[in-house]
Amino acid sequence: MEHDKITIRYHSGIYTLESHQYLSINLEEAWSFFSDPSNLAKITPSSMGFDITSGKPGPMYEGQMISYKIGILPPFKSNWVTEITKIAEGSYFIDEQRAGPYLMWHHEHHFKPSGEGTAMYDKVSYRIPGGPIGHLAHSLFIRKKLMTIFSYRYDTMESYFNK
Repeated sequence: MEHDKITIRYHSGIYTLESHQYLSINLEEAWSFFSDPSNLAKITPSSMGFDITSGKPGPMYEGQMISYKIGILPPFKSNWVTEITKIAEGSYFIDEQRAGPYLMWHHEHHFKPSGEGTAMYDKVSYRIPGGPIGHLAHSLFIRKKLMTIFSYRYDTMESYFNK
């Protein structure tokens, strides 16, 4: 299911996906969950076969490289390597693709206290390969796939944290 709190727009040659969500847990709990790379599999659709290949990642730190395989298009799995490039403890962190299916992938994860819980905001800026064919592929299936992934995350976090 797509959510109105998840949008994708195109500008200056890149796409930007934004997602907003309120979690009924305090900032420390939210930060603890989302700053642990091993939890990514819990919020990724199982149909994508997400598998960390670089070993158990341990606590997140700037410069950390994480490699994994993920099913972008069935039955194909893609190798993907991301680097944690910036961390402001309890506030935000950024991961960027170093190798993978996109020309660029810059994912910001923001957290701030809000009432009794935590407001979470994701911003993903990405470029796809293939020029006009890539843009056609985006409108035919890449956009839908990303919306499905982030909608799954949204629903999963709702069931984990907003009971």
